[in-house]
This record gives sequence, C-alpha cells and structure tokens, in this order.
Amino acid sequence: MSRTDARTTTFSGNTVAGPGPGGRGATVCAHCSDGLGRPRPVPPGSWRDRVRQNPPLHLAYRIAVFVAGLLFVLLGVALTVLPGPLTIPPVLAGLWVWSTEFDWARRFFAAFRRKAVAAWHHARQHPAGSAAATVGGLAAAALAFWAVGHFSLVDRATTALGLG
Repeated sequence: MSRTDARTTTFSGNTVAGPGPGGRGATVCAHCSDGLGRPRPVPPGSWRDRVRQNPPLHLAYRIAVFVAGLLFVLLGVALTVLPGPLTIPPVLAGLWVWSTEFDWARRFFAAFRRKAVAAWHHARQHPAGSAAATVGGLAAAALAFWAVGHFSLVDRATTALGLG
C-alpha cells in the first residue's frame, strides 16, 4: 500500500522524504515506533517506564542494549569471511537493537531504512535484472563454496602461511 508524489512516498503511514528541497529528513510520522521519526512515548507504569525511573537499572539496561547490539554487529563483521550477503542481516539487527534505545542509532537506522525502501522499489520495477543479480550472486557463492572444498583451499592457505 503506497502513495507517491514528486517528493514523498507513504508506506503504511510512514512518510519517507524523497529528493528535492528538504528531502533529507526521516519521517513526518510523530507516532512511529519503527526507528523512523520520534520514538513512541513510553506508557506510564509500563515495564520500560519503571526501568527509566530507576537510574541504576536504566543504566544497566542501556549497557545491556548496547552489548546486545554490539554482539550482532560483531557477528556480522565476523561473517565477512564468507561469500554472499550473510554479513548484512546481523549488522542491521544490531543497529535495530541500538535504535530502540539510542537516538544516534535511530537516525542511522532511518537512513538504512530509506535506502532499503528505495532498493525494494527498484527491484519491483526491474524484476528481471533483480532476479538475474540474485541468481548470479547465489551461483557465485555456490561456486566459491565448491572451489574451497574441491581444491582444499583452506588447507593450502594454512600450509602456505606456515600455520598447518
């Protein structure tokens, strides 16, 4: 469900600013809780409100959120040694976790979300090219996995580096 005009695109109530003057902002949706725009207010008496009212507990919660997001980001970085797009989902998950508590991450996540929406629209407008790129990427990943196993590339690399 989307409506578009020259400068904005609306998806389920979230307005993403497009190119043009003033087209760099996140959203105009005041009650969005998806990382775009201002966070939804915390209902009084809720679990999160009780955590925020207790400063030591709130600090511990923020540290836990930061560490959880950092673990996802580090997992994504560790997965860079594998071929394919495996590194992207954990990094985005870590960024999403951070965006639930930190304003800087919420703004950063909003930029990624805008780019993802634009990429999705491009893929829907060009299905043959998108399918070819996806199939080509999966074929390249399969070829890389096959080559590593068939030619014993890990064993050869460790031997060449004197590690094995």
